[in-house]
Amino acid sequence: MANVSINGVTKRFGEVTVFEDIDLEIGDNQFVSILGPSGCGKTTLLRIVAGLEKTSAGVVRVGGEEITGPRPDMTLVFQNFRLLPWRTVEDNVAYGVRLRGASKREARRQAQPYIEMVGLKGREKKYPYQLSGGMQQRVGLARALAIRPDILLMDEPFGALDAQTRELMQDELLRIWSADRKTVIFVTHSIDEAVVLSDRVIVMQSDPGRIVEDIEIPFDRPRDAAQIRTEPEFAALRTHMWRLLRKAPSVATPAGGVPGD
Repeated sequence: MANVSINGVTKRFGEVTVFEDIDLEIGDNQFVSILGPSGCGKTTLLRIVAGLEKTSAGVVRVGGEEITGPRPDMTLVFQNFRLLPWRTVEDNVAYGVRLRGASKREARRQAQPYIEMVGLKGREKKYPYQLSGGMQQRVGLARALAIRPDILLMDEPFGALDAQTRELMQDELLRIWSADRKTVIFVTHSIDEAVVLSDRVIVMQSDPGRIVEDIEIPFDRPRDAAQIRTEPEFAALRTHMWRLLRKAPSVATPAGGVPGD
């Protein structure tokens, strides 16, 4: 089971409390976004779930098993792609499979369906510098999927992309998730992105970080992102989330997203 339980989790760095007493249950194959301003601890919480940070108090469990470090059934997708510039698309996608002991030939074989899934068939021999930012992020996503994780952790994966490419990648992620459902925890500053992608949106505030609302998203799947954005309920959800975020001290930008890391 790929359900995630976060129970009473607090994180401090020295005398600074990043967040405290976080309780959150994420069901198997749910897509959950964590939305909040800079400083509320979204990325730190994601790193704790990934086993890359320790809690100051509380515990995180996956399928009832306490997380004590990185796990083979979870993978993390970053904002800045982190591709290996000296490797081709196919070898970047195959990289995690190779680290798990597969031969080069077998790793490339396992990588191919995921290269096709993200729409990069025919570009297997290209290097990262030959790809657009959106294509590079597709490679990063394919690499994460190729190791066949049960849980996909995504830290602002589209934050460095231009607005048009970002929307295209949201559409792509909706398509991929519908075809190969996994438990996803998705950190974002963008209200629109959270509503379009998620089953639930966890809204956080800061000083210290805390959950202020757990919002169910009512739109059926599979989804048409463009259609969803025209729905009155989309506008109502967007307005409600923005009002929650406006109460956070570090928010200073218009609706649709908030500033920060």
